Amino acid sequence: MGERKFANVQTELPGPKAKEWLKRRLNIVPDAVSYGVPTFVQSAKGAILHDVDGNTFIDFAGAIGTINIGHCHDSVVEALHDQIDRYIHTGFNVMMYDPYIQLAEKMAAISPGNCEKKVMFFNSGAEAVENAVKIARKFTKRNAVVSFTGGFHGRTLMAMSLTGKVKPYKHEFGPFAPEIYRAPFPYAYRRPENMNEEEYIRFVLDQLDDFFLREVDPNLVAAVIMEPVQGEGGFIIPGKQFVQEVYERCKKYGILFIADEIQTGFGRTGRYFAVEHYGIEPDLITISKSMAAGLPISGVIGRREVMDQAGSGELGGTYCGSPLGCRAGLAVLEAMEQEKMNERATEIGEKVMRKFKAMYDRFDVIGDVRGLGAMCALELVKDRKSKEPHKELCNRILQEAYTRGLIVLKAGVFDNVIRLLMPLVITDDELEEGLSILEESIETALALQLN
Repeated sequence: MGERKFANVQTELPGPKAKEWLKRRLNIVPDAVSYGVPTFVQSAKGAILHDVDGNTFIDFAGAIGTINIGHCHDSVVEALHDQIDRYIHTGFNVMMYDPYIQLAEKMAAISPGNCEKKVMFFNSGAEAVENAVKIARKFTKRNAVVSFTGGFHGRTLMAMSLTGKVKPYKHEFGPFAPEIYRAPFPYAYRRPENMNEEEYIRFVLDQLDDFFLREVDPNLVAAVIMEPVQGEGGFIIPGKQFVQEVYERCKKYGILFIADEIQTGFGRTGRYFAVEHYGIEPDLITISKSMAAGLPISGVIGRREVMDQAGSGELGGTYCGSPLGCRAGLAVLEAMEQEKMNERATEIGEKVMRKFKAMYDRFDVIGDVRGLGAMCALELVKDRKSKEPHKELCNRILQEAYTRGLIVLKAGVFDNVIRLLMPLVITDDELEEGLSILEESIETALALQLN
């Protein structure tokens, strides 16, 4: 590989300053709070991170999909400074503030569906999910909620109960919330060998119908919650037919469809919301992560009559829809429109998938490459015939990438998927260098495996 322009790791990780901070971290922060790369950030801009020891990293993680607009975008920084000078917090349920209203109006305007909508804000993605379920139950007067195998919806009680992966999210944290049912979700790469993709989708839909016969009466279900692309589950794309037919079943039985757009939203897939790819109009949409460029805020967008079912004071919280988060959110939406970030996400995705397909031809440990917009992943296996997951190789590749100045994440039920969530402001040169480092990391990890 040629000389790198952006990634520059000068010291062994962790460096001397990071080692001192890591020692203090291990002494005071519980082990349950994990970390990826063993260093500490000093500054960040766009798609580049600088650590306390002078190392420079290309960011393919984006704070787990939180920084679609990039680190410290000028418009967001300016908006935050302006807001801090005015007021920091009054509590929207005590004395209201106009950025909340402005952001709610814009979210309603850009979200899919021609119906009248209302919007309310919370603090985190999990809190948005919890409240979407509360809203659905209040409106339908039903208790049951259906999520899907492989799905991830957060770490609080309801959100954790909805999540379809045991470790590390649910192990020994039970009992879980009642009236939660998990339906089958299509995983095209791991379909039976005797089925083509169309036959497989029909098979999973038949399983869903059987699920409603054996597991839960659909007339008792308040909501179905679905990620348009499963995030933590491994960037699993369900396909248009499946999503549309699930949506049709919801309409048939009076079930509300909740689109969990917490990781997929705000341009990640080339649209403001990934569900737009499927041609449906969700009853409720949960949002967070990249809506405010790293500020802790989330929300629920929903049909007016659904959102208005709860009475005064029944939903809310002390910090819900903070002024800083709202101002950041307004700046994000303005920048996304001006800089055409949805179009940029599509361009990034095309470039990544071309590189991934070349890697697939080169490395037979890559079992599958997949993506929607700039939400791209490759799945590692011990061999393509058995499709046995290769978790150990995945971990090794991530470590090799860190030492070369690339921050990248894994995902998947089997922890064997490398997923890319780079900021959409990444330059072509930064993207190319990051992908080259990833390829070099795979090559080195395989060589170490043979020794």
